[in-house]
Amino acid sequence: MNTIAVVPLASLRAEAARARSSATHASSASTRWTVADIEALYALPFMDLLFRAQEAHRRHFDANEVQLSTLLSIKTGGCAEDCGYCPQSAHFDTEVEASKLMSLTEVVSAAQAAKAQGATRFCMGAAWRSPKERDIERISDMIREVKAMGLEACVTLGMLEPNQARSLKAAGLDYYNHNLDTAPEHYASIISTRTYRDRLDTLSNVRDAGISVCCGGIVGLGESRKERAGLIAQLANLDPYPESVPINNLVPVVGTPLADADPIDPFEFVRTIAVARITMPTSMVRLSAGRETMDEALQALCFIAGANSIFYGDKLLTTSNPQVQRDQSLFARLGLRAQGPTE
Repeated sequence: MNTIAVVPLASLRAEAARARSSATHASSASTRWTVADIEALYALPFMDLLFRAQEAHRRHFDANEVQLSTLLSIKTGGCAEDCGYCPQSAHFDTEVEASKLMSLTEVVSAAQAAKAQGATRFCMGAAWRSPKERDIERISDMIREVKAMGLEACVTLGMLEPNQARSLKAAGLDYYNHNLDTAPEHYASIISTRTYRDRLDTLSNVRDAGISVCCGGIVGLGESRKERAGLIAQLANLDPYPESVPINNLVPVVGTPLADADPIDPFEFVRTIAVARITMPTSMVRLSAGRETMDEALQALCFIAGANSIFYGDKLLTTSNPQVQRDQSLFARLGLRAQGPTE
């Protein structure tokens, strides 16, 4: 099986880049971005915005390296939340069928396959409002097995209590994903079963436990540009801002309230990637959901704008994702390389 070439990060250049990244992330966490500041970035001429984003990107990363992550839905459907975009919600009639938590053997097999295809981070998602203690024990076993393979481990399980976050950290968890979805002003029109404060509290519990944060949002939810800027402001003003920032483009699903949402302009999506890169310069900015519908030229613009991480594989939770062979071909044509495992 062909895989995207993996370049180790052991070179002096990469070591220096990581050192600069760590120092800059710590110092830039105190930078405060107003919504007006971020709207001004959005309003820049497209070429000027991309130039600024490239400058920020190249200060902290190799512009030709992209991190490969694989996301596995370890418990699908039946979620008690009513997120208006989500086919896994029990509130909506979609084609997604609820399932029980996968077995440890199934997860290990999926992680092995992901590593064989070049992924360095393995993410596990469960459709819960919040996990129970028995769930934390089983997830902890999965984390330990994933870590034993030399992969970074990330999970998204809904809201977390402080003791649950500490248990996951003890198991070796590297990243916890918990997205803000949208700006506070637009949030109530998307979800009613969980408050914005709930999301921020979970992020705080994760940070306090010593786990790195993966937190981003979704564009194309019917939000205005000001509300998109509001989401970026929320993310960039977290102290510190997230180490990973997934930017998702809404994938409308029949049966959900947002099934007929108007698609976001492609250049506006690229602008969002660029603004995220400028305001969170040392984060991994991940091109996430919606990539299946993007042509190669649009994906290339996203990489130019500062995206340096993708989900890699055939499926993203319940949503199809570009095939591995397509990604390999695109990387080869653009001269991109897969980022090797972190030390």
